[in-house]
Amino acid sequence: MRFRHPDGSTVHLAYCTNVHPAETLDGVLAQLRDHCEPVRRRLGRDRLGIGLWLARDAAHALVTDPSALRGLRTALEHRGLEVVTLNGFPYEGFGAEEVKYRVYQPDWADPERLAHTTDLARVLAQLLPDDVTEGSISTLPLAWRTAYDQERATAAHTALTTLAERLDALHELTGRSLRIGLEPEPGCTVETTRDALAPLTAIGHDRIGICVDTCHLATSFEDPHTALDALAQARVPIVKSQLSAALHAEHPHLPEVRAALAAFDEPRFLHQTRTLTAAGLRGTDDLGEALTGDALPDTSPWRAHFHVPLHAAPAAPLTSTLPVLRAALARLVGGPHPLTHHLEVETYTWQALPPELRPRARAQLVDGIAAELTLARDLLTDLGLKELP
Repeated sequence: MRFRHPDGSTVHLAYCTNVHPAETLDGVLAQLRDHCEPVRRRLGRDRLGIGLWLARDAAHALVTDPSALRGLRTALEHRGLEVVTLNGFPYEGFGAEEVKYRVYQPDWADPERLAHTTDLARVLAQLLPDDVTEGSISTLPLAWRTAYDQERATAAHTALTTLAERLDALHELTGRSLRIGLEPEPGCTVETTRDALAPLTAIGHDRIGICVDTCHLATSFEDPHTALDALAQARVPIVKSQLSAALHAEHPHLPEVRAALAAFDEPRFLHQTRTLTAAGLRGTDDLGEALTGDALPDTSPWRAHFHVPLHAAPAAPLTSTLPVLRAALARLVGGPHPLTHHLEVETYTWQALPPELRPRARAQLVDGIAAELTLARDLLTDLGLKELP
């Protein structure tokens, strides 16, 4: 979906296909047929943006087989879909029964991460619509915090510098300008936008910036205006923003709140949980850990890294951090000029919701994704953007 900003520029809105995990190119093509095109039709749109997630094997198949890449582009056009952004965070296995810590491997100190992201860039340069010259790829924020020493930090810095040089060369070759955004996430070396300032400033290349995920922003209790102002002051480019909402518990000491949170403690994904105390941010790596004993202080609100559907906040006594998303979006695209032109709804946890909230059929998932995009569209038009055909 495209929107005209009052300054005349185009803002793109997509939804991320990591909600339909597939490891192979055939799986990706099936996603387009079974999910993405039905979402577009449900919205009554001639064109829909999707943020593709391409696992290692699918990306490698595309970059080594020009006919396969042409076939994917043809399939996108045939189904009324367009791609300006990729989700390069998960490497493989995102549809596994247990993902948890595996999603952070390989990290930016490992050569496989550079190779994979280079493949993604080469693919995206060929998938961009004919009238679009700028693309974006989000990626993990360097590494998970454990076992990340100075030697690995140096390796990660070198890899990102090499990637920037490759993107420069790709721009010269194709005329397509691609940028990479580190996506701060709780528990990682770069947990907050503030944590991103030092490494991104050290790299100092405008092709390497940040991806602001509003669920992660909220989970870490970052104020959107303070965070985005600091990025602007440091001249760190906001490559893209993922529109998402976290799980919020206002009174975690109450038994009924604990019981409601426990329904979201599931075995597939990591749900880092945080609370803001007078001594600073406190947290656990997963929601189950927070609910066990006194691992986390419960005198202040808790937020958990659980991407809840934008249009459907959890039932009381829980809620979502949609207000943080609204505030961030107002700052991102509500000013005289957009701070980013790529927005992506990223609710990949539909099948990880408590059983009674999960979609029971493909059509229900299509309805849910369409409802999320409708909410995002309304937020954008309320900010003065005009939806384009």
